[in-house]
Amino acid sequence: MSVWPQGYARLVFDSLDSTLSEAARLAPTLNGPTWILALEQTAARGRRGRHWATPRGNFAATLIMQRREPPGVAALRSFVTSLALYRSFVAVTGRADDFALKWPNDVLLKGGKVAGILLESIGEHLVIGIGVNLAHAPDAGQLEARALRPMSLAGDLGLDVSAEVFLDVLAGEYAALEDQFTTHGFAPIRRDWLAHAARLGEVITARTMRDEIIGTFEDVDDAGSLILKTSEGRVAITAADVFF
Repeated sequence: MSVWPQGYARLVFDSLDSTLSEAARLAPTLNGPTWILALEQTAARGRRGRHWATPRGNFAATLIMQRREPPGVAALRSFVTSLALYRSFVAVTGRADDFALKWPNDVLLKGGKVAGILLESIGEHLVIGIGVNLAHAPDAGQLEARALRPMSLAGDLGLDVSAEVFLDVLAGEYAALEDQFTTHGFAPIRRDWLAHAARLGEVITARTMRDEIIGTFEDVDDAGSLILKTSEGRVAITAADVFF
């Protein structure tokens, strides 16, 4: 049984438009890091404003906290969060080899997408939105070309995990990694993240707002940038959609 981490508040709603939107509404009143869980979202969004379906049975939560570091350092919490998700999946399924981490902020199950992360700033707060396909996977026909096939714990592993149980596990894993990050910096997070990285050492495609870059996934640097070895040398990419 998971123990809720000390110092973190927990708010659970039956239905919300979006946990990110609720975080923005609550931000002026919060006194410490707070998890916001919705058992249903009616107007959720993912990266770059993409629609994110969140039916009942899936996991939709946002962690909001004070941002005390420069934006570039705070953004490294996408790696903290994805590593916490990986450890949570292993904890609830017992299947370490089925999961992998996809730069910059997705978690894969058997090569398909099972979870995603969205970081935003609201004034002096950092908000981390998390969506997990616990019970349902979106229709693959609704996705953009070359997107990974959606997966779910129920549909692909036959496991029934409730959103509230998953939150309890995730909150504990995140709190431990947050303590590590604030005490020891990004280096140990980066090392452990790379240990579970999908397609490390393989050729991948990174699509930025302007270019499509093909190269071998060599590393993630100290700033969290994707390092690709291309025909023109090593390239550091700060933001992109990655395709395999």
